[in-house]
Amino acid sequence: MMNVAIMGYGTIGSGVAEVLEKNKEKIAKAAGQEIALKYVLDLREFPGNPIESKLIHDFSIIEQDPDVQIVVETMGGLKPAYAFVKACLLAGKHVVTSNKALVAAHGTELLEIAREKQRNFLFEASVGGGIPIIRPLSRCLMGEQIEAITGILNGTTNFILTKMDKEGWAFDAALKEAQRLGYAERNPEADVEGHDTCRKIAILTAMATGKEVNYEDIYTEGITRISATDFKYADKMGMSIKLAGASRMENGRVSAYVVPLMMNKEHPLYTVSDVFNGILVKGNMLGDSMFYGSGAGKLPTASAVAADIIDAAKHPDRNVAMGWSAEKQEISPMGANMFRYFIRVTGQPEERITELMAFGPREVVTLDKMDEFAIVSKPMHEYDFEEEVRRLDGVLKTIRVEL
Repeated sequence: MMNVAIMGYGTIGSGVAEVLEKNKEKIAKAAGQEIALKYVLDLREFPGNPIESKLIHDFSIIEQDPDVQIVVETMGGLKPAYAFVKACLLAGKHVVTSNKALVAAHGTELLEIAREKQRNFLFEASVGGGIPIIRPLSRCLMGEQIEAITGILNGTTNFILTKMDKEGWAFDAALKEAQRLGYAERNPEADVEGHDTCRKIAILTAMATGKEVNYEDIYTEGITRISATDFKYADKMGMSIKLAGASRMENGRVSAYVVPLMMNKEHPLYTVSDVFNGILVKGNMLGDSMFYGSGAGKLPTASAVAADIIDAAKHPDRNVAMGWSAEKQEISPMGANMFRYFIRVTGQPEERITELMAFGPREVVTLDKMDEFAIVSKPMHEYDFEEEVRRLDGVLKTIRVEL
């Protein structure tokens, strides 16, 4: 039998406890032994809850109990999660986490400690919720040279953009609906400004390159500037707008960014809507492979945590190679990336088209009864585009378009 402690009894932590209880026999069979929940650490009280007899408030009980072999961290954030997780690894315990902020900020150090202690630091649930992606990258695709990853990695922003796209909602109204339904926090900045997606694409890029990726090096732009009018143009062009986290590994250069992207109907991520996530991985031999499913939520995320618990239980005294090294991965400047660009400008096409020739417009789009129009440019490097667009008057909006 192996004993587990859960740190943080919120949505995900309570889901892990539920999965461990409801799927007890299945998990024991997969792990080769019974997995028992010994402690739940939380500052709060839960009167009448089945875990009340296991509830503790002192982290040192977990740290110092040699019978606790696996610790699950579902507190979120960095304080006190980082200190607690590091202490558990140093104490010779396996750690499983769903905390993308922790993995993005301190994953390199925690992976190294796990290797030194012949224990495992596992984080399948940190990206994509219940979608298997970390383990496929580290094992199933280990013979592939990963060339590109593009993902819709945040269910909250995808829900908001879907409401704007399919039902014509304004951004503010869609955000309020997401908050009412519990998809968005009261302070939604981490989601709508792209920070959550940034940490996730940093983790995936590190998995693909085998090197440490600093999420602060990744250009990040959220969805707060996207309007219902932008979606009217997109619809007329047979496109939609998605918040995408992407990385490209080619010719020895690695780029990564988080931006709203216009995608056409042929793109595999075009149909990923509502709170679902989708991750497109391109390998040099396999080609494109799509991972799709519930990117968040209590039980989907808890299911991914349970898989990591089983993995740790099957390797009690051995570190399973995964993750990345301490070698730093350089991220190319955003200006070196190439896109087509959607550009909204004031006026009418016949009046201004000659001013736009530097963009080599491939498409001109108008909306009824509006003193503006839009073009889609030829493929351009971002630094060339920025130089040209600075010279242009009356620019209302620019959005990158997937090549």
